[in-house]
Amino acid sequence: MFSSVWQALAQHPEFIAMLTIPPVTAFVTWAHVWMALEMLFYPIHFWGIKIKNMPFGLQGLGWQGIVPAKAGKISGVIVDQTLSKLGSLDEFFQAMEPEEMADFITATVDKNLESLIDEIMLERSYQLWTHMPYAIKRRIYAHVHGKLPEVMKALVMDLTYHVEELVDMKAMIVQKMENDRKLMVDMFLRVGKKEINFIWKISALIGFGFGVLQMAIFYFVPQHWTVPFFAMIWGALTNWIAIWMVFNPVEPKIVPFIRVFCYDDNKKVRFMMPHWHRYSWQGGFMKRQDEVSSVFAQIVVEELVTLENIMNEMMYGHRADKTRQVMKSHLYEMLESPVVSTTLKMGMDERALDDFKDTILDKSIDATMVPIRDPKLNTSRASKIFGLFEGRIKALTPKEFQNLLRPAFQEDEITLIILGGITGFLAGWLHLIVVFF
Repeated sequence: MFSSVWQALAQHPEFIAMLTIPPVTAFVTWAHVWMALEMLFYPIHFWGIKIKNMPFGLQGLGWQGIVPAKAGKISGVIVDQTLSKLGSLDEFFQAMEPEEMADFITATVDKNLESLIDEIMLERSYQLWTHMPYAIKRRIYAHVHGKLPEVMKALVMDLTYHVEELVDMKAMIVQKMENDRKLMVDMFLRVGKKEINFIWKISALIGFGFGVLQMAIFYFVPQHWTVPFFAMIWGALTNWIAIWMVFNPVEPKIVPFIRVFCYDDNKKVRFMMPHWHRYSWQGGFMKRQDEVSSVFAQIVVEELVTLENIMNEMMYGHRADKTRQVMKSHLYEMLESPVVSTTLKMGMDERALDDFKDTILDKSIDATMVPIRDPKLNTSRASKIFGLFEGRIKALTPKEFQNLLRPAFQEDEITLIILGGITGFLAGWLHLIVVFF
């Protein structure tokens, strides 16, 4: 049968040109899928000529990777569909053990406390402070040193209790991703590395299969227009099939088949008696939920839901005014000592005293953020919530889990499919010119 089919093909007037269709289709498919994946993530920043008021949200004549271009929108989808299901910000912050954080912040601030007091006083009341007897200064220093641990602990616990009111987790993560678009790309590449490689590698095999089908079509319909036309169809279909295979089926499906071989411990093929076997068919990304959970949890605790990011959003973000109100109720306690209040009233009127209090608040926020940015503190806090995140990602349903990576492709999936069709058509046209004519 095979020899008769081969003889029939060999008698075709364009037999040699026909034989080139499968390998050329395989190579072109592999190449355009690689290009599509590159265009999904790169360049990080817009490359080209920017033109204002372009339609459809275009930046101009050029390109920016789909993921970095839409970092804010994609990260918002991930927060809404996945991170929000892992727990509340209050729960994460509690797991970071705020009492330990308060001790660390107190110890760091206490080392520079006297210079901080001097800085504030010289800035707001230079004459008063420079002429102040040193004995009184020492009493003020001692008072603040004594009150600091109590005030700082109460402040941190109060901020922890109100963290949901003071921090918008979605805004925090979206802003982080928009400010560091490379982080968004790195996150998807680390989480979906195997799936991206799978799409790239399987594309050549799919392309070869389509090439054999196109060769058969050309045999029965020997029209030259079919070469670029079907190359366009295969280009679009390949991208769609490759992406579909990564995420589908979402739930495992049992497929029975006759098994005739297996791999031994040395990865060598070992033949066996034919028998029915059951294969669990599921999207490549979905199968790796346990493995991906560890990778994604590490990214979240080290880059996104970090102590520094939470506190930075709390102190300087959209709800910073609420944070200042909470801090005022604690920090102003240190001004109620007779020696402090008397000293301040000696050199300041009511308006100057209000300005002085605002300065204390601003300087205190800056001083507090210094230890908050300490890498060791952030690393230790990340280790405390890593297990929490990892366990809950593993417990996500397959539908929820796919949303860790799906938004990157879904955001402009149609663009990738159309791109596959266009590159397929151009490659088919070039193939027609070079080989068939």
